[in-house]
Amino acid sequence: MAHPPAKDRCVARGVTKAYGNNPILRGIDLQIPEGSFAVLVGPSGCGKSTLLRAVAGLETVDGGTITLGDRDVTALPPRDRDVAMVFQSYALYPHLTVRDNLAFGLELRKTPKDIIAARVAEASAMLGLDPLLERLPKQLSGGQRQRVAMGRAVVRRAQLYLFDEPLSNLDAALRAEVRVEIRKLHERIGATTLYVTHDQVEAMTLADTLWVLHGGKVAQSGPPLDVYERPNSLFVAGFLGSPKINLLSGTLAFQGNRWSANERASEPGNYQFRVDEDRFAAGLQEGRAVTIGVRPQDVAVAHGDDPVFGQLTVDLVEALGSEGLAHGDLGGSPFVARLDAEEARTVKPKSRVPLTVKAHRVHLFDPSTEKAL
Repeated sequence: MAHPPAKDRCVARGVTKAYGNNPILRGIDLQIPEGSFAVLVGPSGCGKSTLLRAVAGLETVDGGTITLGDRDVTALPPRDRDVAMVFQSYALYPHLTVRDNLAFGLELRKTPKDIIAARVAEASAMLGLDPLLERLPKQLSGGQRQRVAMGRAVVRRAQLYLFDEPLSNLDAALRAEVRVEIRKLHERIGATTLYVTHDQVEAMTLADTLWVLHGGKVAQSGPPLDVYERPNSLFVAGFLGSPKINLLSGTLAFQGNRWSANERASEPGNYQFRVDEDRFAAGLQEGRAVTIGVRPQDVAVAHGDDPVFGQLTVDLVEALGSEGLAHGDLGGSPFVARLDAEEARTVKPKSRVPLTVKAHRVHLFDPSTEKAL
């Protein structure tokens, strides 16, 4: 028996926002199904935090509508929207204990004391806060403060949870730890969540659906791996991935049984790769100018009969333990290739290394429109 599609908990339609003559949101459409974890990601100034604050009611919008469940909340104040928000700055009351910080919002709503006690106890146990309940915020580490901020949201039982770059103030180890806690918390309570970050690792690991924003518009959305593996534009391809995708300029030609992209038409065979023509629809034509995208992990040192994509002139090798990264020049363009642990020990600067490529991972873009072919 087929299950009905999940109902959308949060929907934004054609949302616009400008500050004076500076447009921030340029007609955003967003749909978050009930119980899912949606992540807004993009560079600074793309509009992601403004959109989150508009959903929360902390920003008024100039146009469009925002609905939560069956209610149009576009004109409602924050207190009437039934959302809970976790801020980057924690926003804890410094004079209140952890217990009182957790309970404060419920007390404002005149929630019965027994319900407050039960919800605080549940959130505290869930987030490992029991030993900290009588401490003040100044007695907590950054990770502990962020867990208190999350607990304060959990006790609300809101229909939508909003996170505004909540891990930005934590060091790398704590970010990884709290990131796992946020995802585990989501799985436990099944809450519909909208999360804003500029950190692509957070975005890729937390999201059910990823929304990539660029210049106040949705550049691409979908499951994180789908967006990563099938970027629809140069911007999305360049924004997602670390190290960044390698981009090469060329002109398409067909040689033997594989396509090549030549830096200049008079110099054949700079980069060679076998591709499935159906994958690029009508995008493969002799003499067409293209931008080639190849992620560092999709190239390897060529051995034996491996088809050679190109020759990398190595400038620097980063040995990272389990793997390495070779930085250098390929066909006149900067290029980074992944090495295995042994290669990272043996490949030296100034050497020339033949590279092979996972052909099905090669991306082609139109240089003028910057759209994927």
